[in-house]
Amino acid sequence: MKSVTILLDTIDKVRKFVNQISMYEGEFDIISDRYIIDAKSIMGIFSLDLSKPLKLQIHSEDAAAKVAEELKDFIV
Repeated sequence: MKSVTILLDTIDKVRKFVNQISMYEGEFDIISDRYIIDAKSIMGIFSLDLSKPLKLQIHSEDAAAKVAEELKDFIV
């Protein structure tokens, strides 16, 4: 499992992030404080405080490097 910190502070960034992450098989979670949300759920992401950085957990070691590279625009 790999974790990276991301920032999704606009509606457009959330939409682009969900579109990109949905192309990958496997499980991805976003953690904000005590909440854990499926990273492929746009409604779940909008329920979080998007003014702060979020933690993205990538549960697939095989895809972690490729996913992190594809999502570099969101990583802080």
